Amino acid sequence: MNARFQWGIRRVRAALQSDALRLSGICLGIGLLMTLLLPGKFLTVRNLTSMGFQFPELGLFALAVMLSLITGGIDLSVVSTANLAGILAALVLTRLIPEGAGDRATLVGLLAAVGLALATGALCGLGNGLIITRLGVTPILATLGTMQLYMGFSLVITRGPAVSGFPKAFLALGNGTLAGVPVPLWLFAMAGMAVALLLGRTVFGVQAGLIGSSDRAARFAGIPVTSVLVRTYVVSGVLAGLAGLIIIAHTNSAKADYGASYLLQAVLVAILGGVDPKGGFGRVRGVVLALLALQFLSSGFSLLRFSQFTKEFAWGVLLLLAMGIGALGRRDGRP
Repeated sequence: MNARFQWGIRRVRAALQSDALRLSGICLGIGLLMTLLLPGKFLTVRNLTSMGFQFPELGLFALAVMLSLITGGIDLSVVSTANLAGILAALVLTRLIPEGAGDRATLVGLLAAVGLALATGALCGLGNGLIITRLGVTPILATLGTMQLYMGFSLVITRGPAVSGFPKAFLALGNGTLAGVPVPLWLFAMAGMAVALLLGRTVFGVQAGLIGSSDRAARFAGIPVTSVLVRTYVVSGVLAGLAGLIIIAHTNSAKADYGASYLLQAVLVAILGGVDPKGGFGRVRGVVLALLALQFLSSGFSLLRFSQFTKEFAWGVLLLLAMGIGALGRRDGRP
């Protein structure tokens, strides 16, 4: 009996050690709890569709933060990058597509706005990467500085007020549906699959993980550390630029201080999703599961009319719970 009990303990701990199983259990547990507390309200097509419009923005930020964490760094400028990209796109939309513009002019304006937003994100990421690699500034200080810099650019461009009044064709990017599924969810799914392939199926992904595990060992192994780090922050910036497009399309306006709370939430989602804060490991699957867990919790609390402070408290408890369970799973087989 004792041997079977010890075997059972080892099996439970092995299951707890799996981030996917642990996070799946948390998601199912939260979903079941909210369904019981909110019968006929939580598990409805309307509420699920609403969640599909809400979490892709945060999801893109979490993917961007995950990439930088895997290399042993962090990108604190993702929200400021998104706002700057969104503002520049908004200016293009309001100036190149006047009211009553034809289909051709509208299409050209839309493509220009999307291209400019993604290019802005890439340039912001390039700036982060060069400051970190060429100037030797630690990632947390470098991106903290560029966070303020990009926000300053946004304020200078707009002088404070929001830019609004976009074409209906563009608003579909944040409020439309395709085959009954929210367009932002489609965009997040495609971005998530692209990042998963990048990390799991390319040399770049392997090199990024090795750099996060040991920067010195990666250099001795001949890995082009500078190039990999710069490309990592460029990809992070592009994801932030895409998030900026979704945000302004969803709100029909662009401003320098939108999404201020997204940064801490994105870091929370990434760490809750199993990304090692010290670098070297992280999976898109875990980030998605953590994102769903937080969205279920947030949506349920909103339906229960809990305050924002209660939501933040619950997010902190959830993070500590997941880290505690993970630590238990990583212990040896001794009872």
